[in-house]
Amino acid sequence: MKVLLAVIALSAAFMTAALAQPYPNRPIRLISPNPAGGANDVIGRIVAQKLGELLGQQVVVDNRGGAGGTIGTEMAAKAAPDGYTLFAASQSTITVAPHVYPKLAYDVLNDFAPVAMFAEVQNLLNTTASFPASTVKDLVAVARARPGGVKYASAGAGSASHFAGILFARAAGIEFLHVPYKGGAAAITAVISGESDFNFGPMAATASFVKAGRLKALAVSGSKRSPTFPNVPTVLESGVPGYVVIGWFGLMVPAGTPKAIVDRLHAVTVQAVNSPDTRQQLAQVGADPAPNSPAEFGKFVRQEHARYGKLIRDAGIKLE
Repeated sequence: MKVLLAVIALSAAFMTAALAQPYPNRPIRLISPNPAGGANDVIGRIVAQKLGELLGQQVVVDNRGGAGGTIGTEMAAKAAPDGYTLFAASQSTITVAPHVYPKLAYDVLNDFAPVAMFAEVQNLLNTTASFPASTVKDLVAVARARPGGVKYASAGAGSASHFAGILFARAAGIEFLHVPYKGGAAAITAVISGESDFNFGPMAATASFVKAGRLKALAVSGSKRSPTFPNVPTVLESGVPGYVVIGWFGLMVPAGTPKAIVDRLHAVTVQAVNSPDTRQQLAQVGADPAPNSPAEFGKFVRQEHARYGKLIRDAGIKLE
């Protein structure tokens, strides 16, 4: 009995000592539920680097792509809520995937605690450089002349880019052949190579290829033009009514993470996103910094989750 009591006392002492250590006292993992090279990965790495500097500990990006981001999302949802596993959340994984994947082993609204948004990003409607279209009107004409013969590349069935393409097809009154890839980077590569004809790719992942002439940008997906590409019109301007799709990226942690840690992460995330060098890097990839409070981010997520759920149901979008 004395030995048992001694062991319990020793364990309690170790636990007390661990809890007393300042946060963070070891490297932190940031799970990105997408392959390297996609918009979530690009933006996540920009912010992660600055977070590491401010926290005094390395923030390691851990790419866990697959199944429209649901594999990495589940891993993050089930991680220990101790502040050492963070989640790079996005429109795709939080507001789209739950409505198109019938059975998920997690609940995005209850299994995560919001910390802060990183940025908002417009999509670019891109075609391969040799595609016979220089405007959205041209693309629509080609697609109507070849129903189902134009290939649309997405980051995977149920991804945000899949959803963006379906909404565009419905709004423009066209048909295309959907070609799902394993992540946004693979979809972009397919369009660059001519394996697929066009796609909607987050500006953060496609801007450099457009500037290099490897992709041809026909339009942006927001309600107004982007400062990054002021000469590229919106899809709305191009004659497709009602089409506005904006991507967002932010930081979440597993539900149950202590409030003190959430508050600490929120403070350094806002500081990181607002720092001049981070803002410059985000601007270079066409991302608009948009830090907010945990309450504001949580409210936004719930509103977007409900809005996209209705849109997906009304459009009858289902996985193939």
